[in-house]
Amino acid sequence: MPVPNPQALEFLLTRRSRPAKTLTTPVPDRAALQTLLEAAARTPDHGKLEPWRFIVIDRAAMAPLAELAQARGEALGLDSEQIVKGRGQFDQGNLAVAVIEVQKDSPKIPILEQTYSAGAVCLALVNAGLAAGWGANWLSGWASHDRAFMEQGFGLAAHERIAGIIHIGTETSTPPDRPRPDLEKITTWL
Repeated sequence: MPVPNPQALEFLLTRRSRPAKTLTTPVPDRAALQTLLEAAARTPDHGKLEPWRFIVIDRAAMAPLAELAQARGEALGLDSEQIVKGRGQFDQGNLAVAVIEVQKDSPKIPILEQTYSAGAVCLALVNAGLAAGWGANWLSGWASHDRAFMEQGFGLAAHERIAGIIHIGTETSTPPDRPRPDLEKITTWL
């Protein structure tokens, strides 16, 4: 007979990411962040490959990343609105964790499953932050997918890429809930 955890289920049924631009200080200290990272690292990873790692971005590291996003946006010929958006998460950020997908050779575990695992780590980190009482948001954007930005800003190797950048901080406002999927339209019962 299963043993229910109604508090955990209620959390999952009502969880809501907090927009990164609404997060402020204080942010988790190193010990508190370590706990969140431990929770995220419990994500299933098919074959125990651990096809991901973390890069913590503190406030001091945000400004150089914002400048790099600006430079990369200009080099790519993006319009000013895209450039402002690309650097915005770093201009406004106080603490974030880049979840890095680390693709590993495996005769049993396809790369796609490793990608899924890295994405699951992103959601687990958001949920851990929210469960601990922080505001949290998973962002990506064009800069996160630009190879030069990944290599210059984070020192990523060719077999690595950014799965997501998770911003964590104190929420300044609770966002309204958004419409959720109609389960009748997206569920098939066999």
